[in-house]
Amino acid sequence: MLEMGGQETGSLETGSLETGGRMRDRPLLNRGLDGLGTTIFAEMSALAVSTGAINLGQGFPDTDGPKSVREAAVRALRDGRGNQYPPGPGVPELRRAVADHQRRFYGLDLDPDTEILVTAGATEAIAAAMLALLEPGDEVIAFEPFYDSYAACIAMAGAVRVPLTLCAPDFRPDLDALRAAVTPRTRLLLLNSPHNPTGMVLTPAELTEIAALAVDHDLLVVTDEVYEHLVFDGVHTPLISLPGMRDRTVSISSAGKTFSFTGWKVGWVTGSRELVAAVRTTKQFLTYVASGPFQYAVAEALALPDAYYADFAADLRAKRDLLAAGLTDAGFTVYEPQGTYFITTDITHLSPGTDALTFCRALPEKCGVVAIPNSVFYDHPTTGRTQVRFAFCKRPEVLRDAASRLQRLTS
Repeated sequence: MLEMGGQETGSLETGSLETGGRMRDRPLLNRGLDGLGTTIFAEMSALAVSTGAINLGQGFPDTDGPKSVREAAVRALRDGRGNQYPPGPGVPELRRAVADHQRRFYGLDLDPDTEILVTAGATEAIAAAMLALLEPGDEVIAFEPFYDSYAACIAMAGAVRVPLTLCAPDFRPDLDALRAAVTPRTRLLLLNSPHNPTGMVLTPAELTEIAALAVDHDLLVVTDEVYEHLVFDGVHTPLISLPGMRDRTVSISSAGKTFSFTGWKVGWVTGSRELVAAVRTTKQFLTYVASGPFQYAVAEALALPDAYYADFAADLRAKRDLLAAGLTDAGFTVYEPQGTYFITTDITHLSPGTDALTFCRALPEKCGVVAIPNSVFYDHPTTGRTQVRFAFCKRPEVLRDAASRLQRLTS
């Protein structure tokens, strides 16, 4: 097996398979996907299982969300709602609930019939948007480090990824560099705020400049906002709410992170009638539909009172602070996140000369903890060579145990 960027690729070398007496003259895997084999999450989660380590790598909670929401899914199953194919755009109850949510939190008025599309999580929404809006040779500017599906989805569309690097310690976007990155081939900006893995949250001033840039250059924008309710410092403002952005922005979010039911895979796209229709065209040939009974449950979840959202963010803020203190005590340089589930750290002083991938592969055996090397989220991996990401969406006792184990690095 060949490892590239911390990810494993299959044995698909030219001439590796014979058909009809002739050797294939190219690899089986689409060459645009070269290097995008097994994800780092699969590798590290497998390490957690094989070593019995605490998994602070993949971003999923270790407790379920509200009981009332879980019971809503059970009720839908028992009542026979969603056990067969739901409507292609999503069940009407959920589309109306998303519209109500957008109005309640952001003052946005959306037509649930034409401006909202339900997807199999945010990952499918991203894939459908990229496949719908891009053609071969189009350039896409995205913040790096970036969620790994961005690279795969852009590649599957035949487009070209243009990274805008976010640098420690604050990971703020260089807007002058963003303007300089735009070329006549630039088609789309792919933005993520609150940002995974750095925890950066775009400010209103930054969003205003990005919106002006998009309008000036007639660019489309896809925004990944799955951590919209996990902001600890600052405020989340959807780009689509800014002047000139309604007809050029595809907003994506999901239920998994907000309600702690990541396995349900219920996401949604919002935007203008024309943009949503374009994304729906490709989405229907991916999963077509998914998560039928869970859609009804998420519709009820979105209507939870304001106190739920406030308490949820406060709980994660406390967990952030708990793990940040433990990581600092263990010798990591900690970059405190403004939002999301994740803390990015630096291991330079803790383990001089060691790269993050090597460090993370050894960490389960050394300390019984799993983390993710940020370098795999960069096109320029040297930028994140010593950065390691930890997830804090776990029970406090688990975070305290992990922090205690990590003390072995300095003992």
